[in-house]
Amino acid sequence: MSEQKDKNPLHGVTLEQIINSLVEHYGWEELGKRIDIKCFNSDPSVKSSLKFLRKMPWAREKVEDLYITTQKSVWVKK
Repeated sequence: MSEQKDKNPLHGVTLEQIINSLVEHYGWEELGKRIDIKCFNSDPSVKSSLKFLRKMPWAREKVEDLYITTQKSVWVKK
């Protein structure tokens, strides 16, 4: 079981941390271009994004995928 945790790059990372990290890296405008969902493009906030992403698994998956991709590129640069 701990092997699964080691392989999951999202283990221990909350959705709020993911959103904050992506906003810090890209900003709301670029994030809205990369993932075209209303909560990123129309009066964006962490609170509204959390509410939407918790209800829409397809959107959450896109956000998590972008986070993983972004983290991999950050790790490679280090």
